[in-house]
Amino acid sequence: MLRRPAYLATCLNWLRVTNMEKLTVVKIGGQIIDDRIKLGAFLHDFAAISEPKILVHGGGKSAAETLRKMGIKPRMAHGRRITDEATLEVVTMVYGGLINKNITARLQAEKCLAVGMSGADGDTILAVKRPVRDIDYGFAGDVVRVNGHIIERILNSGLTPVFCALTHDGKGRLLNTNADTIAAVLAGELSKRFDVDLIYCFEKTGVLKNIDDDESLIRLINGENYAKYKEDGIISAGMIPKIDNAFDSLNQGVKNVYITHFETLKNRNFEKGRCTRITLSRPEVIKNSKKTEES
Repeated sequence: MLRRPAYLATCLNWLRVTNMEKLTVVKIGGQIIDDRIKLGAFLHDFAAISEPKILVHGGGKSAAETLRKMGIKPRMAHGRRITDEATLEVVTMVYGGLINKNITARLQAEKCLAVGMSGADGDTILAVKRPVRDIDYGFAGDVVRVNGHIIERILNSGLTPVFCALTHDGKGRLLNTNADTIAAVLAGELSKRFDVDLIYCFEKTGVLKNIDDDESLIRLINGENYAKYKEDGIISAGMIPKIDNAFDSLNQGVKNVYITHFETLKNRNFEKGRCTRITLSRPEVIKNSKKTEES
């Protein structure tokens, strides 16, 4: 039997978790950002979420197009951008300026009190320049700290943060940081203060066995079958860091992680809807999933 102090601590922790306010962290895919009509539909549904929420975005094609116009060839490795000095200036303009402020303005039109942010604003996301190993990613940032206290205060004031894919190093340098990672670390840190769902919204129904076949949806990914899917080459390239981030956030306390089509956000019925759910282990029962994919 637990001693009284331990028992009380367990009860208090249970009460803290069960009484947490709901928070939804949504990361929007680049192809939605690039399509004005799809973006408008998504932002309408996002604004309709009644509980506190955070939106995270990358740059879509705009950054690459701007780089090409300036005579700079975009470079990628393992689904992540290689960021030299010139590229950093462009992504700062595009991510933190053009895209972030347009999304923020369009959310105001949906009566959502959005505030455009980077990780430098309010010292909300601190990062370090990624060490050079096999690849030199340049001014790419690896997150070391999220200021959950400041973000909680912003959310409690009734504002909706809209984070672009930029962080800072605390020494005056901005860093280009993967938007999927930013969404995951925000969700993970804020799971100490809220009951958090993390949703990756893009143009597909979820993670697919065949990228050209929407009917090949993988409804469930856990640690066991994820390793097999990677080994078989079914999950590869840019989807790997996205799912790795999802597992990281679950390990930090995020309640649910979904990868889904942006239109699913409208009714948020993820259990019945078409989406991929990420879990740490295989649940005994996946409610309302008739065709759970297993390795």
